[in-house]
Parts: sequence; structure tokens; C-alpha cells
Amino acid sequence: MNFDIIKTILKEKTVGIAGCGGLGSNCAVALARVGIGKLVIADFDVIEKSNLNRQYFFYDQIGMLKADALKENIRRVNPEVEVEAHNVYLDQSNIPVLFSDCDVIVEAFDKPEMKEMILRSVSVLFPEKYLVMGIGMAGWGKNKLIQEKRYEKLIICGDELIEISENCPPLAPRVGIVANMQANVVLEILLG
Repeated sequence: MNFDIIKTILKEKTVGIAGCGGLGSNCAVALARVGIGKLVIADFDVIEKSNLNRQYFFYDQIGMLKADALKENIRRVNPEVEVEAHNVYLDQSNIPVLFSDCDVIVEAFDKPEMKEMILRSVSVLFPEKYLVMGIGMAGWGKNKLIQEKRYEKLIICGDELIEISENCPPLAPRVGIVANMQANVVLEILLG
């Protein structure tokens, strides 16, 4: 399948990304580069200087809302991608409204309780949709631990082991690997 065929298929697809931090921003940009038709992105947070070590933002965007800044960055990468940006705190009440028209949903949260919330919400509200999660990407090295596990419509990318802590922060290389792995899984789903 050549790139023109890939772009023709992808331009008709919509992907939802829950969270616009390290995983979400990098996954969204990867999908924009290959010509996804529409991205629905959502995050309530603002960009901080400490985010720049792993998130697809720039120094002059510090203080901006992540969803707005990511929409602008995607426009600069590929202006043909439609981006629907939501500056909201995601919960069980707005997930069905925001992501109902998405072909695939990508989970890109930091906190375990948010990961659990979206897993429960998607499995109950959208049992027919794929959910691509990122779990275990803190620190550096240990590439052999990063993998993909499939549980029917749930796909987990990461090592599922190494938790973020003061002495094991999320850094660009491992976060980027997992985010791009998530984007690659989305392509596999959408392209068959």
C-alpha cells in the first residue's frame, strides 16, 4: 500500500486523544504527519516549562492551554488535518459527547485514576471501539521492556512496570517511543 492510498484511507478517519501531554501531543503529531483526517483532542492543563522535556510544545507556548497549543502545532505540521480542541477536564460525563464519532480513542493521561476512568468509560459506552493506552514509560533505557499487549479492543503500549516518580521522571525518549507506538497501533487498526 503506497502513501497516497494510506492518505486516502486516513483522511476519512477520526481519532480521539484524551490528554495532550507527553503521550497525547507526540501521538497526535505522528498521526497528523501521516494524514489522519480529524483529531479530537482534549486536556484542561496549561503548558509549563517542565513539560518541554517530553511534550510537543515550544518555549514560547509556556502558559498556553495544551489543547490550543497542540492544535496550532498540528496546523503547522499538516494544515489539512481537522483538529477539534477541547479545553476540558475529562470525566465520565463528557467522554461520550467528545469521542462518540471517533474511530479509535487514545488514552494519554498521567494519573492512574484517570487511566482507570477512561478504561471503564470506553468499555461501557463504546465496547465496539478500540482504546489504545500508554502504561509504563518513565525513566530511560530498558527499551526491551517496551511492548504492545492486546486484550480484544484494549491495546496497551509501554512496559506496564516503571511508574513515574521523583527519581524516575518521564523523559522524551521513552515517552516518545510509547507515543509513537500508540500512533503505529492506531494506523494498524485503521489501515487493517
